[in-house]
Amino acid sequence: MSAQKRVERPLSPFMIGPYYRPQMTSISSIMVRITGIATLGTIFLIVAWLVAAVTSPAAFDCVNWLLTSVIGDIIMTLAAWAIWYHALGRLRHVIWDLGYFIEVKANEIMGWGMFLGATILTVITVLVV
Repeated sequence: MSAQKRVERPLSPFMIGPYYRPQMTSISSIMVRITGIATLGTIFLIVAWLVAAVTSPAAFDCVNWLLTSVIGDIIMTLAAWAIWYHALGRLRHVIWDLGYFIEVKANEIMGWGMFLGATILTVITVLVV
C-alpha cells in the first residue's frame, strides 16, 4: 500500500480571500447566528421598556422616547428582519432534519429564499404594525 499524499489546504473557512470563497450556505448559516444574537439585543430593549414602565414615569419616558423615535423605528425594523430571518433559518433546519432539500443547489435556493422571505415578511410586519 502506498502512503496517502497529504493535500495542503486551509482548515478553516475563516480564511476568506484566496483560500476560501464564501458560499450561500455558509453566509446563511453565519447570518442565522448573527440574527440570533441580534434577537437577544431586541429582547433586552423590550425588557428595558417594560422595567422602565413599572419603575417610574421618567424612566419610561426615556426608554419610550428611544423606541418610538426614528432610531427606534429603524432598530425595531431591523429586529423584525432578524427575527424573521432566524425563524426561517430554524425552519430550514427542520426541513433538513426531515431529509429534504439537502442537495447543494437546493441549499443555495433556500438561502436566497431566507433573505427574500425575511425581507417580505418584515415589510408585511411594518405595514401591519
